[in-house]
Amino acid sequence: MTTRRPIALTMGEPAGIGQEITLKAWERRQKNSTPPFYLIADPDWLKHLTERLGVSVPVAQIEAPMEALEVFEHALPVLPLTLPATPELGRPCVQTAQTVIASIERGVSACLSGDAAAVVTNPIQKSALYDAGFQYPGHTEYLGVLAQKAQGQPTPPKPMMMLSHEALRVVPVTSHVPLSVAISNLTTDLIAEAARQLDQALRQDFGFHRPRIVVAGLNPHAGEGGALGREEIEIIEPAIEKLQSEGLDVKGPLPSDTLFHLAARMDYDAVLAMYHDQALIPLKTIDFDTGVNSTHGLPFVRTSPDHGTALSLAGTGTASARSLEAALVLADFIAARRANSPLSRS
Repeated sequence: MTTRRPIALTMGEPAGIGQEITLKAWERRQKNSTPPFYLIADPDWLKHLTERLGVSVPVAQIEAPMEALEVFEHALPVLPLTLPATPELGRPCVQTAQTVIASIERGVSACLSGDAAAVVTNPIQKSALYDAGFQYPGHTEYLGVLAQKAQGQPTPPKPMMMLSHEALRVVPVTSHVPLSVAISNLTTDLIAEAARQLDQALRQDFGFHRPRIVVAGLNPHAGEGGALGREEIEIIEPAIEKLQSEGLDVKGPLPSDTLFHLAARMDYDAVLAMYHDQALIPLKTIDFDTGVNSTHGLPFVRTSPDHGTALSLAGTGTASARSLEAALVLADFIAARRANSPLSRS
């Protein structure tokens, strides 16, 4: 038996594709060299799905995360949570929301206790969680609160969301807020702190010795020298100058409409974007199927697929598991790097 730790995989929205792609990821585990993982979910619902989809994936209930290492090669390990209502594929309901949240909490708890190497989160249906009283914009913000509670800190950390695949890495300075709020929230200090966090993540979690970061402009043509907006001159450029004085390899602001083509991507390791869609649209356009969302600035490793619950595909057997598979591999990679990184031990 290996001494490595398994990855905790949350159930996500039970009416969506999360558990379907989990079954597929386990089926393709050897082909993709998928690291051992266990699912935190309702075993009965999972068995129902295997029958619905016509797949022959054996499901093995476990009592503790480390049991997954022995089980994984011959069955999908499941740490049980009982759903209070039977899901209807494609139709999220508020009754299952607390179980979805409990799955996230158990995954994080296993990481913080050392029983799991990382947590990978299947997509959630935020509207169903909001109806149940969930008060956070998304996974990223809630994970910060869980870290705060576990560490007894007065305020939660400020986790950073990175979207990545082999062709591109992007980080939005602002994320799950309306565009008007994102623009009003931009400050020189906020941009500089995001860039520092990105630099550290690229060094610690991805192995870059001196990361090259480019900063996108906010306005068309990066403001056209002030003719199309002054945010570049008054907010973004001072942040870049500050970062350069600290020794970071940062340049910009550059126009976002010419920042993401193939030749441009050869000149940097990551892009710091000003708002959510400025970062995510290019990445998902370049390669929708294998992008990964990773969260940095937390005391545990978290990744997830970069897509949603895909309710219209739920139960059809057509959902792609490639993004989930990539998320599992990246989680294992980052966990191994952090375990051996001086930055993690300092």
